[in-house]
Amino acid sequence: MKKDKTHIHWYPGHIAKAEKKLKEQLSLVDAVIEVLDARLPISSCYDNITGLLGQKPRLILLNKADLTQKSELTPFIKLLQEKTGCPVFTTDAKNSKDLNNIVNKAIEVSEPRIQAIMAKGLLRRPARVMVVGLPNVGKSSIINKLTRSSKTKTGAKAGVTRQQQWVRINPKLELLDTPGIIPMRQDDQERARKLAFVNSISENAYSNEMVAQELLDSLDTAQAKIFREYYKLPDDKELNIDNISLERNWLLTGGSTDRERTSVYILRDFREGKIGKFILDNFTNQQ
Repeated sequence: MKKDKTHIHWYPGHIAKAEKKLKEQLSLVDAVIEVLDARLPISSCYDNITGLLGQKPRLILLNKADLTQKSELTPFIKLLQEKTGCPVFTTDAKNSKDLNNIVNKAIEVSEPRIQAIMAKGLLRRPARVMVVGLPNVGKSSIINKLTRSSKTKTGAKAGVTRQQQWVRINPKLELLDTPGIIPMRQDDQERARKLAFVNSISENAYSNEMVAQELLDSLDTAQAKIFREYYKLPDDKELNIDNISLERNWLLTGGSTDRERTSVYILRDFREGKIGKFILDNFTNQQ
């Protein structure tokens, strides 16, 4: 029987306001750091980023790289560099080894505008960089890592950061944190579902059960094997919510499967990297 696909739709008012405010603030910054989710190196890109940012120099950070296999991520890094002409770095909230490289590159790409300001007779000031990206890609966590503190508001839910705020990184660099932005319309439902898989879309926009099953259906053979091993599901049983529920003994009174509980666990286990390391974008399709 053909399964119905989840249709994800939204029109969150605060995101529309955030995009408008972001455009207004562009004149205040010298460059932009775009944060992507490494598990969706293409699908977590903002479609109209060049239209939104204009000619501002841009640095791309593939965050949550610790939830992916480095060998699988490398081709996407090269692809993004070729498509955008921007420097691309991998990072995650736990590892601080890449701090200096990110800070130095942000200052470097800002330097042309600093020089232009100084040519007008003004004194050198810190580079000012705006941080943008879809909700829950980890923008605030990255800023917290850069500042080695918790000056920005962070959280696990999509859209936690609502107000723009400046954060001093060092005497040479200041960052502007911004609320997450997503397209007001999502015509590409496959992409919308992928964003739901990694929690970049509010849970109010979809059903946990349908999204969890679509995550299972989207896996390739190697990824499905990892899921099966994690949930100890035999090869002769279909990879679905009901069979995982039975295998884990997550049952309702009367013995029927607890689909909602199982779905929540599947999505949580995947998002937290407990099941394994995955990239859900298909590199072949990007060629």
